[in-house]
Amino acid sequence: MGKIVVVGLGPGSMEQMTPRALKAIEEAQVVAGYTTYIKLIEPLLKDKEVIGTGMMQEVDRCKLAVKTASEGKDTAMVSSGDSGVYGMAGLILEIAETYPEETRPKVEIIAGLSAVNAAASVLGAPLMHDFAVISLSDRLTEWDLICKRLDCAAQADFVIALYNPKSKTRVKHIEEAREIMLRYKAPSTPVGIVKNASRPGEEKILSTLENFTKEDIDMFSMVIIGNSKTYIKDNWMITPRGYHV
Repeated sequence: MGKIVVVGLGPGSMEQMTPRALKAIEEAQVVAGYTTYIKLIEPLLKDKEVIGTGMMQEVDRCKLAVKTASEGKDTAMVSSGDSGVYGMAGLILEIAETYPEETRPKVEIIAGLSAVNAAASVLGAPLMHDFAVISLSDRLTEWDLICKRLDCAAQADFVIALYNPKSKTRVKHIEEAREIMLRYKAPSTPVGIVKNASRPGEEKILSTLENFTKEDIDMFSMVIIGNSKTYIKDNWMITPRGYHV
């Protein structure tokens, strides 16, 4: 039987892929992934079989990739960012476990640079202390539970990074998240927004908790909300680690 390698591509540009990720794609006979991510690595796909599907077809895509590997073809499943952070690593492992041992393909997980790290580097150093990462998408998680997580993270004074902050059909969640933050964080708390981190059209916006939802925010944006010590200076967003300078 073959093996399936779950590869984190990084935030977007091929230059930010790890050598290990690049090698795994080069060695694969089959490459599977969301069509948008497949396009990011088209130069690497010559003479390879490609399994590309659209948004909200993750289960079908992963089932087909595992099946292909179980039939003897070395397969790479690609995800943007890190494959274990809102990526396909967990789903691939869950599906592989449904196969009997004699036909179960070997699974390997290869880390990638997460979008939150790429966005943080654009902003400066907002993640220098404890932080929480929360997705505002309620497609797979109930909104009430997301609100509970936002509330608890804000109470604990975490720096909070928001994935999937706003879409064309989900426009009010970011406003509700802001209201939850304002229960525990000052209106002047720094907020950084990065659009298209490490991709063409990269944009950096510095704002405050009181005003950040007035900015243009979409699904290609990462929002990072500071803690009580975070500050902005010289166009950098900085969360002190606690060193005496």
